[in-house]
Amino acid sequence: MDLVFDVEEADFDQRVVALSCTAPVVLDIGADWCGPCRVLTPLLERLTSVYAGQFVLAKVDADENMRIAGRHQAKGFPTVIAYSHGHIVNRFHGMQTEGFLRGFLDQLISHHANQVHDCQPKSV
Repeated sequence: MDLVFDVEEADFDQRVVALSCTAPVVLDIGADWCGPCRVLTPLLERLTSVYAGQFVLAKVDADENMRIAGRHQAKGFPTVIAYSHGHIVNRFHGMQTEGFLRGFLDQLISHHANQVHDCQPKSV
């Protein structure tokens, strides 16, 4: 399984929602022209390696996938959304510190580990 990958509308439900039934998924919605996105995305990519497979990172280019951004009510970029067991469990907007990101990721991983049930993905 790829730990970091790009996702588009055509494969979103399979590569994000359904995948979150087996692994926590962090959805990073950003744009090439967005300065904070150019800082946050590499930091999330690095943390994906640091956390060694405890979550996966799905990246969405908002300019090419406006419907995904709209469905997730992304009012600014970057917008980061945590998926676990087929559902959105947390989110934030804008650039954040590494400490904040680690707390966000730890909470997602813990939530995913403690929610043992049949996964019923909810399409967004």
